Parts: sequence; structure tokens; C-alpha cells
Amino acid sequence: MLPTSLPAPRLIDPASVTPLRWGLIGPGGIAEAFVDSVQKHTTQRFVAVASQTPGKAEAFATPRGIPHALTSYDALVNHPEVDVVYVATTHQFHKAHALLAIAAGKHVLVEKPLATNPTDAQEIADAAKAAGVLAMEAMWTRYIPQSDVMRQIFADGILGDISFVLSDFGQDLRHVPRLMDQVAGGGLLDLGIYNFAFSSFVLGNASSIQTSGSLTSTGVDETTTSVLSYASGAQAVATVTMAAFTPTAASVTGSAGRLNIHEPFFTPSGLTLFTSEFNPAPVATWRDETGVPAHEGLSYQATAFASFLDQGLTDSPLRPLAEAISDNALIYQARHQIGAFLTGEK
Repeated sequence: MLPTSLPAPRLIDPASVTPLRWGLIGPGGIAEAFVDSVQKHTTQRFVAVASQTPGKAEAFATPRGIPHALTSYDALVNHPEVDVVYVATTHQFHKAHALLAIAAGKHVLVEKPLATNPTDAQEIADAAKAAGVLAMEAMWTRYIPQSDVMRQIFADGILGDISFVLSDFGQDLRHVPRLMDQVAGGGLLDLGIYNFAFSSFVLGNASSIQTSGSLTSTGVDETTTSVLSYASGAQAVATVTMAAFTPTAASVTGSAGRLNIHEPFFTPSGLTLFTSEFNPAPVATWRDETGVPAHEGLSYQATAFASFLDQGLTDSPLRPLAEAISDNALIYQARHQIGAFLTGEK
């Protein structure tokens, strides 16, 4: 029998972890959301920001009370007050800037995707291991409250044998130049990483992938549907588009029940458990009432990062680099299956 209530998330008290000193490379839109959420909801401190665009670091740092605005990435990663480097530059620079931080002996949080291809992603992981530092992909959804509720649901076997995972993510982003560019653009690397990370969260590493889709006029992937198959016989279907706003919904179906993740599935939202039958009935619902809405949920990964360092870890137990690299490889295959090649890949 299915439960009539869902477990509470096991959250880390932000005041219980070491307040690290963070440096930022690449003060763009996602960095703004992350830094603002960290300053609002955690004890972590940003002490330096670097941009090679004149005046940009200072414009970012001043209203946020960040003391050091730098024009050199080398100066940031070697700054004596910086413990952790957050890499928020565009996708094609993730590897170079992550390796720069690692070479300086700094821990590093790298925006998703970890890199534009699995070879570069593996190089980051290898360098971090050799240096003995913590490197983590900023897959922030893995650290929000509903993800811990789901972990408990899966661990308790509430859904029975899981056979099917469904996710969709769509936004109209055709006006964003970097996403239309073959240097590092396309919907899969920017949006689809959430779908693939959700599938691996539930089912582990896929054994194969088949993707169909369409390209933009510039040759990057615009809309895709990927079917991922697993050794267990389970499948996941991931639909991604940067040509339309879709529900951005997800669900997990098992032999005993179905779990719907409230829209949008990648931000703090909620969960509803349904019976396993035609015209299923809802039996339990959990809603996020933490008061940390939408992209303010980015803050959870900063607290988690600090907790991992407090435990002496050099890899995230909730999003290991091996998993991030596996998902990266699946996206690489998916892009190539529909003829979406980035510059230099052919």
C-alpha cells in the first residue's frame, strides 16, 4: 500500500558548515543568480570576482559588497583569500578555467555542463584527483529539498520496480547568441543537461541512447527527443527544445506507483505520488515550503559544497564526476546522432 504522506527533506543547516571564501570567474546571468542566493541564504562568502571585460567585475562586485574586483583570472585563482573558485564562464571555457583553478590548488565548482565533451570533462576530473581538490559540477537540482525527498522514496522502494522516466524542458532561447553558435551552443548542453541528470539520478548510467531532432539554421540542436535504455530494461525519454516554452515536467513510474515532480521539475517545487493504474488517484503530496523559491535554490549547492569539504571529500556523493561525465557523453552522442557538431568536432 502506498503511503499517504511523503518524507521530509534532510536539509543541511547553512550555519553548521565552514564559511568558505569564494572567487568567481565570469560574472554573467547565472553567476548573478547564484551569488545573490548564496548571500541571502548561506554563510558562504564571495570575496573576489574576475572578468576580462573592463569594468564588469567592479560593476558586479560593488553592489554585492565583494571586496576584490579583478581583471585577471590568474590573479583570482592565486588570490590568498580565495578557497573555492566558481567557474561561470560560457561552456567552451569551462575546462580551461577549471584547470586554471585546480592548478592553483583551489577547489572548484564548475557550471553545468562540466565541459562541452566527455574528454574535456574527464580531464577536469583527472586534474582534480591528482591535485587532491574538490571539483563539482553545479548541477544544483541535485541539492534542492525535493531531490532528498525523492532519494528517500527510491531507497524505501515506494514506487516498486522503476521502469520509465519522463522529462521535458523547453524555453524559447533562439534570441540568445551563444546558444545559436556552433562554438558551444544548442539546447542539449544548456537545457538538456537537466533532463539527462534527472534520468541518471533515478536510473543510473544508460547503456544506449537514440535521438531524433531538428537543427537551427546555424547548425546546433534546436529540438530533440532522446530515448535512453538501461540494463534493467527501464527506459527514459527526454524531450528538449529551445524553440518553445513547454511544461518542463518530469515523472517516475514504477510497478507500485508514479511520482510526478511539480513544474518546473529542476527548481524547488513539489511532488505528488499517484497509484499505479489507469486514471490514477493522488495519494500523497509534498510541497516545498522552505521559503527558498526558484533560482534562490542555487544556494543549496554552496552549502553542500562546504559540507563535503568539512567531511574531507574530493567528489560530490550526490553528483559524482563520473556520473556527470557519463551524462556528458550521452549528450555528445545525442548531438552527433542528429548531425549537431560543435566547431572542431567533425
